[in-house]
Amino acid sequence: MTDPVSNNTNARDRRVQSQYESYPYPERNPDDEKTRLIAGSPSNLFELNHYVFGGARDLSKPMKALVAGGGTGDAAIMLAQHMRDADVPGEVVHLDLSGPSQAVAQARAKMRGLDNIRFVTGSLLDVAKVAPGPWDYIDCCGVLHHLEDPDAGLTALAGQLAPDGGIGVMVYGEYGRTGVYHMQDMLRTIAPGGAIPDDERVAMAKRLAADLPNTSWIMRNDLIRDHVGGGDPGIYDLFLHSRDRAYRVPEIADFVTQASLRLTGFIEPYRYDPDWLVSDPRILKHLHEQDQITRASFAESFAGNLKKHIFYAVRDDNPVALPSTADPQVTPHLPNLNAEDIAKALPTGGKITVTTDGLKTTMAVPTLSRPIVALCDGNRSLAEIHAAIREKRSDLDYDAFKRQFDELYKVMNAINRMVLRLPA
Repeated sequence: MTDPVSNNTNARDRRVQSQYESYPYPERNPDDEKTRLIAGSPSNLFELNHYVFGGARDLSKPMKALVAGGGTGDAAIMLAQHMRDADVPGEVVHLDLSGPSQAVAQARAKMRGLDNIRFVTGSLLDVAKVAPGPWDYIDCCGVLHHLEDPDAGLTALAGQLAPDGGIGVMVYGEYGRTGVYHMQDMLRTIAPGGAIPDDERVAMAKRLAADLPNTSWIMRNDLIRDHVGGGDPGIYDLFLHSRDRAYRVPEIADFVTQASLRLTGFIEPYRYDPDWLVSDPRILKHLHEQDQITRASFAESFAGNLKKHIFYAVRDDNPVALPSTADPQVTPHLPNLNAEDIAKALPTGGKITVTTDGLKTTMAVPTLSRPIVALCDGNRSLAEIHAAIREKRSDLDYDAFKRQFDELYKVMNAINRMVLRLPA
């Protein structure tokens, strides 16, 4: 006797694999590697060192990193490039089921001359067989929310972590994707998967998007514009995916806990902290009494614009803590940023306004923000930055400098513009 549930699951599995073979996502042209590196979160080398290793990893040691469901290669290319640039030995393994997607990633690696990436074809659910650990770091970005059982996927990956290893994950956020699931429901009615060819389904999705009234949820959500002027892979991934779920903060907490993991941080941190978002002091007073997840959940509901959740986690028996600025030999890093460019954009004290997905937040920065950031080249320690500034400000002792740095770091870390590396 056949199991209809199993048959439906297998059919969806085949459609998901077929999607990424027909429409490798995200669309990437290997020739573009000549002019730019696509960089972001998770998996920036110094960002993951901060959130997974407490800023304390010895970067002269070989690092084993797995990109699970690597697609067309963004995370694997970025991390492998960062490792090469920082002379970090080791390798990045790109694991994916889709041959065409993996071929794009391979072409991109070849264009960059990266010889520290190895490509493995297979499912992340079979990671213990096809790409066994222990892994120092695992990236899984935009994949788990497409599995039949995301919990099983995260648990499988967590089981292959080294004792001091960690994972960087991106899954969809529910509130910021308002309207997407209404579109998916409509398209299941007029362009069901398996009933008509995929190119006809994509054409139907375009027709539906063009015919929508301004009152539809997707038209009212300015955060979602992947389908406007985008390519077919983006439209398919957004509206026609066979499996697609989104998460709220409390569900993320449960998701991580069931895999025997512990959250170490959300990216960007300020978006999960009501102290940066809420202005009413009486509301904040009540929130100060709440635990971190409750506060993060409130922030998510308050802003309403989180269309994805990026977070880092370690094994729940790993006591690692985030680094602090207590040691003068700590080195600040500006992930994916140029110190001089950021310094020019900062005022000489006062307020800055940060805008993310339509939300404007005003933050105070100290008077030495510009000269401090200009010296954050990833090589100078706090003591060295202080010494360089003191050449022009001989009256500035370390304690006074440290107070200004801490004010700046509070803001820059909150918006994911600064992380720390402890001395080796």
